[in-house]
Amino acid sequence: MAGPARTGEAGGDRGAEAAPRGFHAPTPRRWLFLGALSLLSGSNATLWLSFAPVADTIAAHFLLTVEQINWLSMVFLVVSIPASVAAIWVLDSVGLREATILGAWLNFAGSGLRALPCVAVGIPRPFAFLMAGQSLCALAQTLVIFSPAKLAALWFPERQRATANMIATMSNPLGILVANVLSPALVKKGEDIPLMLGIYMVPAGLACLLATTCLWGTVPPSLPSAGAASPTSGTFLDGLKLLAWNRAYIVLAVCYWGGVGIFSSFLALLEQILCVHGYSSEFSGLCGALFILSGTLGALVLSLYVDRTKRFTEAIKVGFCLTSMACVAFVLVSRLQGQRLALATVCSLFGLFGFAVAPVATELAVECSYPVGEGAAAGLAFILGQAEGVLFMVLMSALAVRRPQSSSSTCRLGEDPLDWTVSLLLMAGMCTLFTCILVLFFHTPYRRLQAESDMSTFAQDTSAAQDRAPALEPSPEAPAPLVLESGAQDTWTAAQAGSERAAGEAGGGQHGCACHGSEPATAHLGLARSDPGWLVQVPAGGEGCWGLSAGQSPA
Repeated sequence: MAGPARTGEAGGDRGAEAAPRGFHAPTPRRWLFLGALSLLSGSNATLWLSFAPVADTIAAHFLLTVEQINWLSMVFLVVSIPASVAAIWVLDSVGLREATILGAWLNFAGSGLRALPCVAVGIPRPFAFLMAGQSLCALAQTLVIFSPAKLAALWFPERQRATANMIATMSNPLGILVANVLSPALVKKGEDIPLMLGIYMVPAGLACLLATTCLWGTVPPSLPSAGAASPTSGTFLDGLKLLAWNRAYIVLAVCYWGGVGIFSSFLALLEQILCVHGYSSEFSGLCGALFILSGTLGALVLSLYVDRTKRFTEAIKVGFCLTSMACVAFVLVSRLQGQRLALATVCSLFGLFGFAVAPVATELAVECSYPVGEGAAAGLAFILGQAEGVLFMVLMSALAVRRPQSSSSTCRLGEDPLDWTVSLLLMAGMCTLFTCILVLFFHTPYRRLQAESDMSTFAQDTSAAQDRAPALEPSPEAPAPLVLESGAQDTWTAAQAGSERAAGEAGGGQHGCACHGSEPATAHLGLARSDPGWLVQVPAGGEGCWGLSAGQSPA
């Protein structure tokens, strides 16, 4: 009879440390880890879009075209798709701490490389340095974007996971908001560009310092939940195979990350959509800010609700329905002139409902794909979202047609404005389609919560059995304690030891045991009873001492 497997015996970076610790109150250091990751995510987002709001000034200062400046932002989409596969492997195979430190250094190195054309004199091709810096930041993005779900799973108890995921996830759109506000405020002329680049280096350097000096381990000293101790699926490729055959996960990934692609297109094209109908770029920026701020508030409220109720599916389905209604409302109101209040309200509602489901969807992806690692679950969905985002951007731009300049248009002079009617109808139609698919076809059990519940019930039953077992006095005729080498396999019977009933008559009783390199074990083990004694078997490859006890015969 083989001995029972110990929790987390072969589970990667967390399983190796799970068994000796048990589950205790979460450590306060989790907030430091969360703060470092959130700062890193926000910094990475500001570096991503720092050039876009002042593209004309940047292009004139470095003698570049506006299209080249646009590629400094587009490179994030191009690099992230192939780099995501490597990032998934690093997170699930190497560890969360190492992935965070690597991402922090890539982010900081990229921010410094961008500033070289402003510091060094006589650089012949500044665009190469700007693009190289942005590319390093794009590599860091994949490590940052996938980390919130894994951090929440390893460091936070069940009642705080959605909230922790929300804080780390929403720091990225907040960074986008900071870039859209801060870059125009800092850069009024070409001489202001070095100041802007230097300011954006500060949070990148601080995040790098925190990640390098203050993060001491991938897992906390005391594991906060049973889920943090349980191993994920075997290898990296095994996890991807499981995800590919998980229908609930595929439905969620396609629908939610398709929605993320719609949001990305909305933010990127908002100014061009509104200027046709007479709205200024300042008002467009205000609508974008309201979109992000209201979304952050909605994400906070919904995450707290889901942490308490665990109604992931209900929350995301209702959120998608409300988001579709807000999207249709935006399409209708954006075609009207002079409706500033209505348009600002609709943009706020669009962000409130749409961004609110972001951390909940990430947690739900982990629940429906368990025991696949969190990095793989978030990473594969991110790859689908990036691909869908690029597709939506191309389709919406292709469907937009130029029309003669009208007197009310505030678009740039010298170019006929684009008519986005068909593109907006496509956006509303796809958002509604994703909502219908999710509501009708997404059904899943909460696999991680169920596994944690089963493990907690097993631990409680085992503890109760130990408490009920009577303490046995050693018999004078009992043999000396059996000493077993770690990794040995042996069988011992009470009869062979000279005491047929040395182990005691009570089921669950324990016999003396000494082990090399460990304390005597006291854990209850179900052992097979046979005449003339009780069999005790130590599994090959086992570590430490299992203890000797008598239990009921297995069925």
